[in-house]
Amino acid sequence: MGKKKILLIDDEEDIIKMNMLRLVESNYDVISANDGREGVKKAEKESPALILLDVMMPRMDGLQTLVKLKANPGTSHIPVIMLTGIVEQAALNKARVSGAADFIDKPFNAEMLLEAIKKNLTLRK
Repeated sequence: MGKKKILLIDDEEDIIKMNMLRLVESNYDVISANDGREGVKKAEKESPALILLDVMMPRMDGLQTLVKLKANPGTSHIPVIMLTGIVEQAALNKARVSGAADFIDKPFNAEMLLEAIKKNLTLRK
């Protein structure tokens, strides 16, 4: 079995670079998108095993992106971990109801990220 592919959707280039490095070092294939629209297209094309999705993004935010991913039969099965600096309960509840598999609060460390990925990939086998 090959490496698991992870799609990282975030509008902050530094966050993408830092997390790509962490994930590649942990033996994952990583692709990225800089906004929700691009992320939805890449998810459809690449069929990643898991998606890491930032909540706060311009144009199409993470919640809108999550809803689009979960409404699409081609991507609805992919677990989505929301990366959030938001502690607003209403937003978290909306993400949970919309199908988010997990949440990681920003700032987070590599161990937290890798543990959440491993847990959600194991649940989906």
